[in-house]
Amino acid sequence: MAPIFVAELTDSQLWCHNLRTRLFGFTLSWEKQLKRAHRCGEVSVGGSMRIWGDDNPWKPVEIMMHVVHHPQMDRHGVHKHFTSLPKPLSISDIMAASDDSAKVRISYKGIPGSYSEDAALKAYPNCETVSCSDFEEAFKAVELWLADKVILPIENTSGGSIHRNYDLLLRHRLHIVGEVQLATNLSLLALPGIRTEYLKRVLSHSQALDLSDDFLTKLGVARENVDDTAGAAQIIASNGLCDAGAIASIRAAEIYGLNVLAERIQDDSEIICRYLVLAKDPIIPKTDKLYKTSIVFTLDEGPGVLFKALAVFALRDINLTKIESRPQRNRPLRVVDGSNTGTAKYFDYLFYIDFEASMTEPRAQTALGHLQQFATFLRVLGCYPIDTTI
Repeated sequence: MAPIFVAELTDSQLWCHNLRTRLFGFTLSWEKQLKRAHRCGEVSVGGSMRIWGDDNPWKPVEIMMHVVHHPQMDRHGVHKHFTSLPKPLSISDIMAASDDSAKVRISYKGIPGSYSEDAALKAYPNCETVSCSDFEEAFKAVELWLADKVILPIENTSGGSIHRNYDLLLRHRLHIVGEVQLATNLSLLALPGIRTEYLKRVLSHSQALDLSDDFLTKLGVARENVDDTAGAAQIIASNGLCDAGAIASIRAAEIYGLNVLAERIQDDSEIICRYLVLAKDPIIPKTDKLYKTSIVFTLDEGPGVLFKALAVFALRDINLTKIESRPQRNRPLRVVDGSNTGTAKYFDYLFYIDFEASMTEPRAQTALGHLQQFATFLRVLGCYPIDTTI
């Protein structure tokens, strides 16, 4: 007979799991089974258990529960004593797991000194950063338990949204647990002793080069694209390039032993980049902070359908802070057969929305319940604290 997994739940833990159920749509059919199994003395091995929702994207992912082991149990399942039981998890334990001061591993795209790593260190000053070659690898690091969280640039005030990164939010089953706003200071770096007039070329990421167009035009240097701003600094330092400069962060200059020839060389005086922090498990919203919720959904073709979708928030005084649309990659076109006008082809869009409300608020739950009535697909990407610092 297969072992039966049982979770010992305190009142506070049941509150926690019930809250997650209200937030993310889990059913609690397993709760009665657990209580029955506990009464019968059927307890299995220790560790952690995940209870999964169904495949409906509106009913998300997993619930972590404490699974206890009674090694001193007779062959009929009768407990001998309980002194060796581990202490059950409490709501305070779960809250502590999301503490910003805790030691966590954050994966990011790039090498040490990149702006993504700067954002990770701003959000989690005591974190250990995990360098990855691309965003896909950074996400997989979390999925394979090699990192606790991944940080992802999603938009900036100069270049707008980073559209390809929106696709990663849907492709991977991670949850947004935080956001970081970072002021970007583009600096010109070079080897010690090298002056600006000695430079014949400048290396950096293509976007950093574009954002510094006026400065580089006046400088009259050639531009060379590399994968990462910090990578440009590393190339100059490791190869001893005396005729080349790099556009990167001041921290990259410190790491690779370069001098800062000029700061804030970007065309716009201030560039703010917004990053998302994602993890395998969602967080439980608290009441001491302002929260934001991110969702993605699809709609059928028809007049006013997008207006109806947005109206569910306006009717409940919920402020929308971000609206983004992306064609579906696996079904880019939708063919519609009109009775009078014949067939027509439309882009089939995914709509990403951020709104200022916590999933613990009844108005947010009601709005999403209303939206679900006519959305063909709906998924909550995360509910997380708003970053109000720059």
